Amino acid sequence: MSRIITLTSDFGLKDSYGAEMKAAILGIRPDAVIVDVTHLVDKFNVRSGAFALASAAPHFPDGTVHVAVVDPTVGTQRRPIAIETKRGFFVGPDNGLLVLAAEAQSIMRIHEIDSRRFMLPHVSSTFHGRDIFAPAAAHLANGVAIESLVHK
Repeated sequence: MSRIITLTSDFGLKDSYGAEMKAAILGIRPDAVIVDVTHLVDKFNVRSGAFALASAAPHFPDGTVHVAVVDPTVGTQRRPIAIETKRGFFVGPDNGLLVLAAEAQSIMRIHEIDSRRFMLPHVSSTFHGRDIFAPAAAHLANGVAIESLVHK
């Protein structure tokens, strides 16, 4: 497993959102190497975020966990997912954001993230990046099997 976790979002740089995601990761995987792909994706522009992620992902070593959050549907019934590919993992909303990059690395399996065990104790309805995606990514970087992210 790699300890590299990348972050791609539309959060911008004026707020603490990116730092809060990093704190969630470091609380679970203190030795993580966190790489910001970008936090300047145009607000809610899933296609632009997908392009940025797909452009950067091939340049990272095998085992890298990529977290992407461009999510105009946060707080709705859309699912949080984790995708395992032949080269690593992609974590984020099930809204098309991850698929371009993941398909380029040959998707092996996709699982919904719904086990509370791999989330922060208090899950906000509007900040799944910090409360669901970042912790799931850190657990995957720790070697947790992707199947474990599903409540059984």
